Amino acid sequence: MLYIENAPDVKTNSRRNAMTRTSSDTRSTGWPALPYETSSDTLETMHLWAQIVGKVRLALSPWVNHSWQATLYPTAHGLSTGLIPHGRRSFELEFDFVDHRLRATPADGPDWQMPLMPRTVASFYEELMDGLAGLDLAVRIHGRPNELPEPISFAEDEVHSAYDADYANRFWRALVSSYRVLSWFRAGFLGKSSPVHVFWGSFDLAVTRFSGREAPLHPGGIPHLPDRVTREAYSHEVSSAGFWAGNPMVPYPAYYAYAYPTPAGFDAADVEPTDATWNAELGEYLLPYEAVRTASTYVATANLGDWDREALECGREAPTDAEWDVGS
Repeated sequence: MLYIENAPDVKTNSRRNAMTRTSSDTRSTGWPALPYETSSDTLETMHLWAQIVGKVRLALSPWVNHSWQATLYPTAHGLSTGLIPHGRRSFELEFDFVDHRLRATPADGPDWQMPLMPRTVASFYEELMDGLAGLDLAVRIHGRPNELPEPISFAEDEVHSAYDADYANRFWRALVSSYRVLSWFRAGFLGKSSPVHVFWGSFDLAVTRFSGREAPLHPGGIPHLPDRVTREAYSHEVSSAGFWAGNPMVPYPAYYAYAYPTPAGFDAADVEPTDATWNAELGEYLLPYEAVRTASTYVATANLGDWDREALECGREAPTDAEWDVGS
């Protein structure tokens, strides 16, 4: 069961205060408001920027099962690629949603950075590629977005240019809190499990548990994503949960949970909380971000799918409210 609490107030340093003082939301809250209806244009731009950065990691990293070598990770300031190999060198790319910079940090020299501000995807793409080349870290990536219905080449995208720094900071804080909860969820499983990471194709924070059994061949069909990638990702039975900030189909931030293959009766399972509902079009349970309390859709997947829960689970639980407060 997922457990989500009201985060205790924390003291912030002066640099963070300076970068977030325009927010009408409390800086210390772990669950800031994420108004999709007024911020979707910023979310779309951030999604495309994340695809460019993620594709840099994808182009240079050795393949890991289920595309785990390509993902991004929440950090204390934003989202990071982690270390990326480049010949005998290594470097990291990190979105900083506190100071609002994109930073490239080689392991063997000074870093380079560019501001995050209202700017076109084409401008972002050009400056990043030039910046990496200036560090002798030149890279070529596939120049079009994935998993979007009508992609525009990065180098030609003059359409998407919004960047609201307040929303970007809120989005990051929601990721941090969601990461903490999903990490506890991951810890309660002894079987194979993914990291808690951000897939830039769909721009969602996800964690996936595996039963250990092979799955039927996935039909594929995800827009602008090779079927071979999808089929390798779903080569084995999975139960996935995660968070994303909304899209035109679901215009609000939400937590989701789904299984592949979908066990018989999964859509009618008794899941918690009552705010979680089945979305037949997506084939997923959705829990609105605003209603987040607890969720138990994994139990429905494991029971209906006849997973060997006794062998796979270790019974580790998230801390209580009092335990979260220790050291705060």
